[in-house]
Amino acid sequence: MAKRKRMSEGKKNIIAALLQEYDIQSAEDIQDALKDLLGDTIKEMMEAEMDEHLGYESYERSDNPNSRNGYKQKQIRSKYGETTLSVPQDRDSTFEPKIVKKRQKDISAIDDKIISMYAKGMTTRQISEMIEDIYGFEVSEGMVSDITDRLLPEIEEWQNRPLAEVYPILFIDAVHFSVKDNNVVRKLAAYVILGVNHTGKKEVLTIQVGENESSKYWLTVLNELKNRGVKDILILCADGLTGIKEAINAAFPQTEYQRCIVHQVRNTLKYVPEKDRKAFAADLKSIYQAPTEEQGRTNMEAVTEKWQAKYPNAMKSWSSNWDAICPIFKFSAEVRKVIYTTNTIESLNSSYRRLNAQRSVFPSPTALMKALYLATFEVSKKWTVTLRNWGRVYGELSIMYEGRLPE
Repeated sequence: MAKRKRMSEGKKNIIAALLQEYDIQSAEDIQDALKDLLGDTIKEMMEAEMDEHLGYESYERSDNPNSRNGYKQKQIRSKYGETTLSVPQDRDSTFEPKIVKKRQKDISAIDDKIISMYAKGMTTRQISEMIEDIYGFEVSEGMVSDITDRLLPEIEEWQNRPLAEVYPILFIDAVHFSVKDNNVVRKLAAYVILGVNHTGKKEVLTIQVGENESSKYWLTVLNELKNRGVKDILILCADGLTGIKEAINAAFPQTEYQRCIVHQVRNTLKYVPEKDRKAFAADLKSIYQAPTEEQGRTNMEAVTEKWQAKYPNAMKSWSSNWDAICPIFKFSAEVRKVIYTTNTIESLNSSYRRLNAQRSVFPSPTALMKALYLATFEVSKKWTVTLRNWGRVYGELSIMYEGRLPE
């Protein structure tokens, strides 16, 4: 059992004085006492700053023509609520306090708290109500929006930052959100491009909020990556996004396009009712976990024949997209897991989906982008280690794509 930390005599004396001075009877009384002390403490600190500014202490004689000129009342916000400060003034109006700057209205780092709440998907109204409940002063929805708008230059800089020259693996995935645009609520897709760099660490390269997929759209997105320094991508894993294959061939002709196995399986099972889904999923596993492409195709034909009568549309996409599914068969189990495992991108997507849980409609595409950026920033803090077995994976990729990876 941890030992109880002994309180110093100094602290005991301070507490005794507080109890006597403020007649503290409850936790609320403590808050009020601290708020009062905060104002007096800041005032004393500003008095010391004024002494330094003028070069002499109060009531001392001096040849300095500038002198004290009373006090100006100022309301500030702190974590104890609103506090009135008496700010010392000088006749020349040259005094610039450092502890609380002239135009500073808040000393509780409230901006950081607002941005943190926004990152968790709270609406501007929810944040406004939360601040008022906790800190006892009102923060308008407009103020919350203005504070989070300060992120926009940071987001723009992040979206245009230089990237690595080579990414062994890239994932493109989409999460859909309801967004109000020109007073019309529409479904917009947030396309997330997640890279695995040569050190085996995950990195979100960009987030694109869009509506219409096409080869032209994806070529623009991929060209942006090129303009930011990307020269080569070994494997690009994505769902059947419209035009993505043609765009890859144009922007990165050496890149191998791998149809996302996770999405392929999900798209197949949507045709299958709950009663047969488990058995069907087990059969699909026999395809993408087959040791060779030939065996995979044989298993695909067997699965198709088995379920054709009950679910005639379920397996059509496997044969029609086989050229984008089959690249996975040339890799070992370790590399396959990196390519088709849900863990690589699902943790990111789950944080994005929590944004949907917090609010049904985003007020604008800009508001959505701010929330996505903050959610990405929070999740990526945890990406401190390399992917499992990355040394073996990197070695295999180096042989498979000889001369294209850094030594």
